[in-house]
Amino acid sequence: MCGIAGFILRAGQRPDPAQLAQMNAALAHRGPDDSGIYCAGAVGLAQTRLSIIGLHDGHQPLLSADGRLALVANGEIYNYLELNSELRQLGRIPRTASDSETILNSYAQHGLQCLPQLRGMYAFALHDATAERLILGRDRLGIKPLFYVRLPDRIAFASEIKALLPILPRQPQVAATALRQFLQHQFASGENTLLAGIQRVLPGEALLIDADLHIKRHRYWSPLNVEPRQLGIDTAQAELNDLMTAVMREHVRSDVPFGLFLSGGVDSAILSAQLHAHSNERIKSFSIGYRGATRADELNEAARIAAHFGFNHQSLELEFKQVFSRIPHSIWCADELMRDYASLPTSILAETAGASLKVVFSGEGGDEIFAGYRRYDPRFAERWLKTLLHPGSGGFRTRGQWEKQWTRQLFGAELNTVAAMERAPFQQAWRDTPTNWSDLQRRQYVDLITALPDNLLVKTDRLLMGFGVEGRVPFLDHRLVEFGLALPDNLKIQQHRGKWLLKRWAEPQLPPGHLQQPKRGFHVPVGDWLRGEVATHIGQQLLRNRGIREWFNVAAIPQLVAARQRGNGGSRELFGLMQFAIWHRLFIEQPGLKPAANENPIDWI
Repeated sequence: MCGIAGFILRAGQRPDPAQLAQMNAALAHRGPDDSGIYCAGAVGLAQTRLSIIGLHDGHQPLLSADGRLALVANGEIYNYLELNSELRQLGRIPRTASDSETILNSYAQHGLQCLPQLRGMYAFALHDATAERLILGRDRLGIKPLFYVRLPDRIAFASEIKALLPILPRQPQVAATALRQFLQHQFASGENTLLAGIQRVLPGEALLIDADLHIKRHRYWSPLNVEPRQLGIDTAQAELNDLMTAVMREHVRSDVPFGLFLSGGVDSAILSAQLHAHSNERIKSFSIGYRGATRADELNEAARIAAHFGFNHQSLELEFKQVFSRIPHSIWCADELMRDYASLPTSILAETAGASLKVVFSGEGGDEIFAGYRRYDPRFAERWLKTLLHPGSGGFRTRGQWEKQWTRQLFGAELNTVAAMERAPFQQAWRDTPTNWSDLQRRQYVDLITALPDNLLVKTDRLLMGFGVEGRVPFLDHRLVEFGLALPDNLKIQQHRGKWLLKRWAEPQLPPGHLQQPKRGFHVPVGDWLRGEVATHIGQQLLRNRGIREWFNVAAIPQLVAARQRGNGGSRELFGLMQFAIWHRLFIEQPGLKPAANENPIDWI
């Protein structure tokens, strides 16, 4: 697990190692164990390394034996042992124990046809000096991030947006459409980011950049190619069992110990059983709850699972101040604005786990793959009404998360001009789906290419890597994704209860009755905390913030705070404004600032 950065310049120019070092410095949290820089012709590559596999000889950039290929990579190639065995028979002998070298040797042997052979989570940049091109590749589901920007003299890339900021010729600008999407749907999605000109390499895609800085897109995987299947329960369970066994056998490959984030829910409980079955080590597990919250947490369920499997378990019970103080650092870690309250406790879990571990397993993806969310199974009347009022996505992801009175009163003129683009990523994804898919499969697909890579996995990657911890997400192995998406609807949802097949398969592995617990999600009681003097102080600071004054009608902020004080809603809106204000300072006004892990967010607005 690492951070990567670099660029390809126009022909005749040479990279400046000092610029590469500056980009690397912005990614130091992702790779505290090692760093390296490569310059050849018009290409410069940089990497910071978190050593997981091949601890002593995995230094990057990695070079081919003939020196014509150079690679920097972030992530894990889980099937590297199998691929290396095949490559040896073809005369490609690995020179290190690093799984990343498998990318280099596979490309040397197969060219771009190596990409479908890689199983894992990864983002990489590969310089092919013979073909005079730079290749930027990203894993199928977008587990690992990769951004790029086209500048007058180069195309630059990095694992995180903050590493691109030092080489921009001018102050970055906010993209209005992405900002509105964040405010209304808690994240912005697609190729464009919140910073105009900075784009995402899409999941399942490689960009081929030639010496003239032309970009050619190469799509090597898409969920749209999944064909629905008709399976009986016995066949489906047998396939799921074989798949999960294969996936876990590869995912536990590591030269360092690993742990588990254990929420007590279905997915982390299943991971507990699988890790217990596939590891000889005593697993460290971590769970989180809150003191004084009005809504129950899952600490008791998590402790029960941990005791059942004999884990070395640590429960954290948090207070308001601990969570609230994580806001500035979490915004800095994430790069991209996304209003997922769970980022805050995830940050604390990551720091706690990072004191003794480099690798932690997490259950992200289970709901998307096996249809666990209630929103996947709406009642007919709800679906019909939403489709009528908000056409274009089958009644799915239709409603903005801000109350209409606050969008009317607070949104500035430029935000209002892009209102039509607010739901565009969801509508486009819905239109792209095959005609023989069910609406349930379409809902899954919409989330797979929007909310999953651009919201949920931002939290999983960036918040953990902010403390030098690698997050592994076995449910997002592409073989499980293809299996889950292809399942008939009746094996995913029965009697309005989701993840039916997964639960039936897992039930014998877990304590009796555990899977009958109602789904609660990773709750964070922001509504309990964002009131009183806290809300008042936030409102006062927002009035003076430059970003807020540019994009919003500040005259309405006192009304928002007053509504919050009355308990009349407004928590999402106030939190969103606070997030944007802090983000604007860190990424627009003063790039290079880095909050400590614990800061008073009001001081950063």
